[in-house]
Amino acid sequence: MFTIYPAIDIRDGKCVRLVQGDYNQETIYNENPVEVAQEWERLGGSYIHLVDLDGAKAGQPVNDELIGRIASAVQVPVQVGGGLRTREHVERLLSLGVSRVILGTAAIEDRAFTEAVLGTYGDRIAIGLDARNGYVATRGWLETSEVRADELAAELASKGAETFIFTDISRDGMMQGPNVEAIVALAKSSGRTVIASGGVSKMDDLITLSTYAKEGVGGAIVGKALYTGSIDLQVAVQAVAKA
Repeated sequence: MFTIYPAIDIRDGKCVRLVQGDYNQETIYNENPVEVAQEWERLGGSYIHLVDLDGAKAGQPVNDELIGRIASAVQVPVQVGGGLRTREHVERLLSLGVSRVILGTAAIEDRAFTEAVLGTYGDRIAIGLDARNGYVATRGWLETSEVRADELAAELASKGAETFIFTDISRDGMMQGPNVEAIVALAKSSGRTVIASGGVSKMDDLITLSTYAKEGVGGAIVGKALYTGSIDLQVAVQAVAKA
């Protein structure tokens, strides 16, 4: 099963896109993220991907009230990342109707917390591995750690992680295609589901990724390409189902 995750990046309550995580390179696509989520659902999106950009920078959820409204406004599940660093943050979002939360910086900086919530919530926790040259970036991509993405994935898989979201930062927002080789390698080395993120720019990217579903590539997050019209979500959902 290969799932397309339309992305909604939230900053100052609006739907925006950044280039390679640069907060100074922002494009506002819509003033109302709730309407955007409803539109993606209408066009066949079966899972919505939300990022609290303000939260990622602040180190705690900032747009949680808005995220709760989005979760209530659609029938499909919603996953959320951005600034989740404590059990209270996780429980807060899950209580608002979010189906899955994504840990990024915390997975590097607070292993005890990460392992504890994996033990409690299992597959409702996804691990976001945002990599720059193979090393995990943290704090809204503002810092790069000394931890390799593949090594961290293997460690956390042994602690109960079932889903990883892998972003090659160099590809994000650049419309150059995803790093398929790295995505497939991570799925194989971790033995878990990997969702591709960053660089998906055309239908062929989705078709190519979907051919690796049996190897553990469980889906792809699509952002900029949907907003620019490079990918039609309705057409993409149907095409991937047939592939």
